[in-house]
This record gives sequence, structure tokens and C-alpha cells, in this order.
Amino acid sequence: MTRTSDWSGVRVVVAGFGVSGFAAADNLLFLGAQVTALDDATSPEKAEKAQLLETLGATVRLEPGATAVLPDDVDLVITSPGWRPDAPLLAQAVGRGVPVWGEVELAWRLRDPDSPAPWLAVTGTNGKTTTVQMLQSILLAAGLRAVAVGNVGLPIVEAVMDPEPYDVLAVELSSFQLHYTYSMSAESAAVLNIAEDHLDWYDGPDGMRDYAADKARIFERVQRACVYNLADAATEEMVREADVVEGARAVGFTLGTPAAGNLGVVDDLLVDRAFIEERATSAAELCTLGDLASPAPHFVANALAAAALARAHGVSQQAVRDGLRAFAPDGHRIARVAEADGITWVDDSKATNPHAAQSSLSAYDPVVWVAGGLAKGARFDDLVVAVRERLRGVVLLGKDRQVIADALSRHAPDVPVIDVGADETGDPMERVVDAAAGLARTGDTVLLAPGCASMDMFTNYGARGDAFAAAVHAHLDRTD
Repeated sequence: MTRTSDWSGVRVVVAGFGVSGFAAADNLLFLGAQVTALDDATSPEKAEKAQLLETLGATVRLEPGATAVLPDDVDLVITSPGWRPDAPLLAQAVGRGVPVWGEVELAWRLRDPDSPAPWLAVTGTNGKTTTVQMLQSILLAAGLRAVAVGNVGLPIVEAVMDPEPYDVLAVELSSFQLHYTYSMSAESAAVLNIAEDHLDWYDGPDGMRDYAADKARIFERVQRACVYNLADAATEEMVREADVVEGARAVGFTLGTPAAGNLGVVDDLLVDRAFIEERATSAAELCTLGDLASPAPHFVANALAAAALARAHGVSQQAVRDGLRAFAPDGHRIARVAEADGITWVDDSKATNPHAAQSSLSAYDPVVWVAGGLAKGARFDDLVVAVRERLRGVVLLGKDRQVIADALSRHAPDVPVIDVGADETGDPMERVVDAAAGLARTGDTVLLAPGCASMDMFTNYGARGDAFAAAVHAHLDRTD
């Protein structure tokens, strides 16, 4: 089925009624399909959208148990990305032989056949959103009609169905989205890194292997360039194993001096030795480290990946520079909160797994580390070994803080650790900040890089970062 197929009479169940589910249902109705949308939860926003779709002819059920049973006579199921394959409704679909697509698969099939905007796709454990937003900034600087879509920004189905076609799409894809994607053929794609994450979703004996395998799907059928991280052997192996379109190239990025065919850093310059004719003997300057919003290593790596995808699309060196120079990261990503008495306070609440926390910690020395939350099955031993020499001290909070405490005890027993969870009175983030202030010395950075999800104590990572910033400012006001 594609955009030009006859959708009238096609019976589609949309499982999950979030942003992507609504977009899928809305556009399938526009194409003439018979749509049933199901979700076990409702909200005022969902109820309003349900009323709109019902007016257009959809059947919408938003109530506990709505997704327990797959309706009869279903031709296709569109699933929201967070749904595990063993969810009852999806398992029933597979048992009946009903195809299960994600929103990404649906979007790929619904591209305009007359002007199908190429996709520049990005995945990885960490850095996806920042990289895709950098890429969007570069593409816009090149004068292209482009937008960030997928796991960030505009729902991808809405983008491909826009009456005014885009020139190119910057597509962020999670492992969940890729799991239900089968036919996508990105113009170019990047895997930024692979580390333990979502092991609560990939919870079988081969969970990490299955997680990586879903990430690797992004390279299948790539047309121009498979971009990978030279510091992460797993991403290179994915390129080696990928079944790509003939002529597609492997392009690595590195924080060191790049060999021919790669992008990297020379002195304070980001350079390209992949997309210039003289790459065997020279490099093209893309921008300086000073052009970037942060010199943190993981931020520079994200910029190189975005540049590689843009250069593969034919974007000029100047547009790469202008786009990266114009880009400012979203909140709660290595965001400086305050500086007082020689101590810098930094909010990187978006560091929700150990790999992201390690990347953030590697940008500061010495550092008082604020960590903890929902570990999602992750381990912290490798992180502690990698950063222990940087640590002035550690302040722990959250449900799974003991997992981090145990790793510190094993690998960094001399680093002072304060567990604020031992005292349940008062505002926990205020206790965190007071404890961190007691550990910090002039020249130190106090870094919120939790390495864990936030939902045990906060609505989301943004609320956690806001609480940290508010507590920092309250502490500084008290001690001024």
C-alpha cells in the first residue's frame, strides 16, 4: 500500500492515540481508510482529538482495556513506537497474519511519488535529537525547505503528507520506531553510538543484541552514505553488515584527525575528508570549535555526524558552518545554570542513561556529580571506571540510586558519596544542591547528569532540570 493505492475499505487499527497515533489516524482517514483508534488512557487533549476524528468517521475508544483485544476484520495495525511486540493487541495481530507497521513505515509508504523528499536519518543511544536539530539548522542555512521529524518535532506522517513538499527531511528514529520499519531507504543515515539503554523493553537474554539490531535497521537500503562513529566499533560493524544500495559509502567521524573518507577535528577545526575531491591529500574546513554552542566532546561528535549527513546531501561547507553557528541546544542539555564563588552549576538532565552521563562527565574536571532515578536495568560500572579520576564527589537521589552507589563502592571507594534519599524530609532537590555545594571547591563543576530516567520523582527530565535550576538559584540567594 502506498499513497496512490485505493485505501477505501481498508480497515486499520491505530494502537495508541498520542501525537504520532493521531497523525496516522487523521491522514489515513483523509486517504479513505476505515480507522479504529484505541488507547487505554485518555486526557482532555486526547478526548478533543477523538471527537474531531469521530466527526470525520473514525471509531475511537479511549478507556482502560481498550487495547486488550484486536477487533475482528482488521487489515492493518499501526502501532505507537513504545509498544512492545508482546503487547496483547500486537501479538494477536501477528497471530492472525495482520501486518503491523509503525508510523515511520506508514510515512515512508505515503511519500509523494512525484516529489518524495529524501530522508537523512539519525539514531543512536544518545545525541539523536541534538544531531537532528543541528542537521535541520544546516539544511535551512543551505536554503532548503527542511524540517526535523520522527522522534522529534513534526510527526513524520504529517511531513510527508504536507501539500507543499519538503526538499529534505531530518529524521530522528528510536530503536522502537525502527523495530516496526521494513521498507525505508534513507538517502543517508547515521548511528551515533550504541550503549545499554531500554533494557526494560529489550528484557530478554539477548536484549542488548536485539536493541542494537533494531538500531542497525537504519542502514538497510541506504542510498548514499552510512555515517558511523569511529570511536564505537559496534556502529562500524553495523555498516559492514548492512545491505545498502550499490554505491553507498561508509563515512566515519572522529574527534581526532580524520583519515581520507572521514570527518574529524584538526586543532580547533571541524574538517571534511570525505566529500571533497582532494580528500586523499587535504581536508576542507567546516567550522571552528568556537562556532559551536559547546566544546563538549559529545556535542562536537554530534556536529560532525550532522555535517556528514548534510555534506552527503550536497550541502556546502559554508552552509554547514552557518547552520552549526546558528544552532542552540534545547534546555537541559549541558545548560549552564549559574556560576558563583568559582563553582559552575550545569543542568544535563537529558542524560538519562549511563552512556549519556559519561559523555557529559567527560566534559568537566573536577566535577561533583548529581545522579540517580530510574536505571531501566542499566549498569554503571564502566561509567564509574571511566570518570572516577574526575569526581570530587557524588550526590545520589532517586529510586535506583543504590545501583550507582554500589558501582562507586566497587570502583571509586575513595570518592565521597552523599545519599539524599536517606532523609525524606524537605524538598529533595534542595537537599541535593546543598549537599553538592558542601562537596564543591573553587574551579569545580556541579553537574546534574543523572544517568537515569526521571519518572520516579518528576514528570519528565525537563521538570527534573527545572527543579535543579530552581534549587541552585534558591541556594545561591540564601548564601549571597
